[in-house]
Amino acid sequence: MSQVEAPPILHGGDLGAARLMFPGAPEPFLDLSTGINPYPYPIPNLAPDLFTRLPEPAALERLAVVAAQAYGAPSAAHVVPAPGTQILLPLVAALVRPGRAAVLGPTYAEHFRAAARNGHRVEEVADTVRLHEADLAVVVNPNNPDGRIMPRAALLTCAADLADGLLVVDEAFMDVGAGEESLAADVGRGNIVVLRSFGKFFGLAGLRLGFALASPAVAARLRTGLGPWAVAGPALAIGAVALADQPWAAMTRARLAQAVTRLDRVLTGAGLEVVGGTSLFRLARAPAAAALFHHLGCAGILVRRFADAAAWLRFGLPGSEPDWQRLAAALAAFEKIGVCPKA
Repeated sequence: MSQVEAPPILHGGDLGAARLMFPGAPEPFLDLSTGINPYPYPIPNLAPDLFTRLPEPAALERLAVVAAQAYGAPSAAHVVPAPGTQILLPLVAALVRPGRAAVLGPTYAEHFRAAARNGHRVEEVADTVRLHEADLAVVVNPNNPDGRIMPRAALLTCAADLADGLLVVDEAFMDVGAGEESLAADVGRGNIVVLRSFGKFFGLAGLRLGFALASPAVAARLRTGLGPWAVAGPALAIGAVALADQPWAAMTRARLAQAVTRLDRVLTGAGLEVVGGTSLFRLARAPAAAALFHHLGCAGILVRRFADAAAWLRFGLPGSEPDWQRLAAALAAFEKIGVCPKA
C-alpha cells in the first residue's frame, strides 16, 4: 500500500491520525511519540463514591497540600490543581493584559497558541535577552523537545526585569530534570507562575491532572477561572497518593535513567545522533529523518517529527522487552525508504 498523505500530527499520542497515515501498519501501534513514563504508577483501590459524587472541596485541599510538599511550593495556597496543565495555558496567558509575549523556542507550540488567542503579539525567541522585554515571558524548563535547562538564577533575573509582566515556567518534565533549577519555591514573588504536569512522570496522562504554582492572589484568580469541581474525584484521590509516594518516585527516576541510557545506545547504534532530551524522551538528528519517520510508521511505530526541524525525531521510551526488540529491529531494517512497502 502506498504512503497515504494525511494532515500533520500536531501532538504526540494521536494514534488515530497515525492509522490514517499508515493504514497498512501492523497492530498494535507502538507509540513512542510522547514523553509519558511507560512504567505507570499503580492505581490504588478507589472508593465507588469517587465516581458517583461530586468531588469534595476537602479532597481538593488535601491534594494541594501534598502537591505543595512534593513540588516545593511555599504552601497549599500557592497550588492550583487542574484537569491537566493544557487547560491552564489560556487562563495563565489571560493574567496579563494583551501585549507582547515572548516564548523561548523552539518548544511546545501550545504556549504560542494560547498567548495569541488571548490577544498577545507572540514571538518565538532564541535569545533569552528578549524575554526580559516582554509582558508575558514563557520558558519550558526542561525544554521540550531538546531538554535544555535554563538556570534558576537566570529565570529569577528575568522575572525581576519584567516589572508588571509575568514569567511562566512550564516544568512539565522537571520531575526528571535538575530539581535545583525549579522555581516552585519562588512563586510567592508574585509575577511567576510555574506549571507542573502529573501525568507524564507518573505515566497516567489519561487521568488529566496538572498544577499551577503561583502567589496566593494569582492562584485565586486561576481557581476562579477553572470554576468548581474542575478536577475529577478519582484524579484527586490518585494524585494525593502518588505525589506522597517518594520511594516510588526515587525508584522510578533510577529506572528511567537506566532505560534512557539503553535508548541512547539503540539510537546511536542505528546511526542517529542524540542531540538532547530528558530521561522520558530523546531528541535525535538524522539526515533521512522524514524517510525514517515513514519507515517506522509502516512498521507500526509512531515517533514525533517536527515541521520546523526536518532532521529531528523525538523518541519516547519503550515499555517492555518486546517493544525494545521491535524498535531495534525496525531501525536495523531501515534502508532509506520513505514509502510503505506495497501490500
